Amino acid sequence: MTQHTGPGRLPAAYLTPGSASFAEFLGEHAPELLPGRRTPPVTALTTEAPHGTTIVALTFPGGVVMAGDRRATMGNYIAQRDIEKVFHADEYSCVGIAGAAGIAIEMVRLFQVELEHYEKIEGATLSLEGKANRLALMIRGNLGMAMQGMAVVPLFAGYDLDATDLALAGRLFSYDVTGGRYEEQKFHSVGSGSLFARGALKKLWRDDFSADDAALCAVQSLYDAADEDSATGGPDLTRRIFPVVSTVTSDGYRRLSDDEVGAVVDSVVAARMESPGGPQAPLR
Repeated sequence: MTQHTGPGRLPAAYLTPGSASFAEFLGEHAPELLPGRRTPPVTALTTEAPHGTTIVALTFPGGVVMAGDRRATMGNYIAQRDIEKVFHADEYSCVGIAGAAGIAIEMVRLFQVELEHYEKIEGATLSLEGKANRLALMIRGNLGMAMQGMAVVPLFAGYDLDATDLALAGRLFSYDVTGGRYEEQKFHSVGSGSLFARGALKKLWRDDFSADDAALCAVQSLYDAADEDSATGGPDLTRRIFPVVSTVTSDGYRRLSDDEVGAVVDSVVAARMESPGGPQAPLR
């Protein structure tokens, strides 16, 4: 860490205009604080650290919905029942995380500061593409830890203020552990239950969804993932622990309240009492 130049004074680096990237600033002045700069464990960690699981996201005309279950696991143990994996990134974007929970949450906090730092230095917000690229760079910096079982696999979504067609302003981006960035169309999912969730999304997604329809579709897909994947938590009706569901539209980011999500979950569970497999897509 850069040393102070006098009693009670901040180091000069903190008072000098520099890079618009907070991660670059940190890498230059306190690199040991970057998640990816730590010494990777000698042996791979597969069950010793809590891992977060399933995140889903889907578009609707004028926005996106992202939702995540609340379970973290350590091998076959439930490490936490109410972990949060979907976060506000800035006013017009959100990020969900799957993988090594501790590093993932730290990376999200750094990403939030990165976007805020850019806005303060440049006096403007990054484009949605720019935000997606910044997140890719952070993931790339964690490659050493990922190779030892501490991978972080986020899902990024937001409202594109530069979109020419506002109905298509909701956009999704997925990543691999090397920092590869991919724009997804309509819907996507990550985490251990993602295959089951994506199957449900594939059958249920419609291009005329409202925001409420998209939230219902997200909860249905998480229910199907929990039905097939032990690492994905289903709605905990006794403790009233429900998925985190967020929307991003031209009005900005909004996390649905527990009461709002609870009402959606109650309707899904009631319908599943009659039809355990959930809603059926038309054959033709």
